[in-house]
Amino acid sequence: MAETNVPNSMDTQENYAFEYTREFNAPRELVFKVWSEVDHLKNWWGPKGFEWGTAHLDFRPGGVFHYSMRSPEGLEMWGKFEYREIEAPEKIVFVNSFSDPEGNKIRAPFSPTFPLEVLNILTFTENEGKTTLTLRGAPINASEEERSTYKGMVESLKQGFNGTFDQLSDYLANIRPGTQG
Repeated sequence: MAETNVPNSMDTQENYAFEYTREFNAPRELVFKVWSEVDHLKNWWGPKGFEWGTAHLDFRPGGVFHYSMRSPEGLEMWGKFEYREIEAPEKIVFVNSFSDPEGNKIRAPFSPTFPLEVLNILTFTENEGKTTLTLRGAPINASEEERSTYKGMVESLKQGFNGTFDQLSDYLANIRPGTQG
């Protein structure tokens, strides 16, 4: 359930700083599953060309997904999801942040004013065997400057998620023999 009357929740459409929708040629249960198991996430999550390092997943409300990746240039980055709500196979709500190897939140390597925390709501709907995934994200506990930086990066975020979700589409096609992505 959505939180109400809480300043760091996203209860109304106008509060969403970012929204991205993509259809996948796979059933909802499978699309949800590849978000909920580390062995699947390692195969598609993250920017194109990045190599996976360490990953730990505790997929439950209050649990954490903590992982590292290495860029093609050799830069190691860490990320963290803190799960708030999970309604299988319909919704995942989590706070996303960059982190250090110990899991402490840190600033994004590309911007000193990118928000430390972004609340994300993923919804999964199925129609005739295909899944529509909608991602809504907005900074929480952020200064006006951080919110402004985030809003200014919406097109870049869309491009990044397009690449990541291209990888997800390819992965889903490969784990479902005989299906095209």
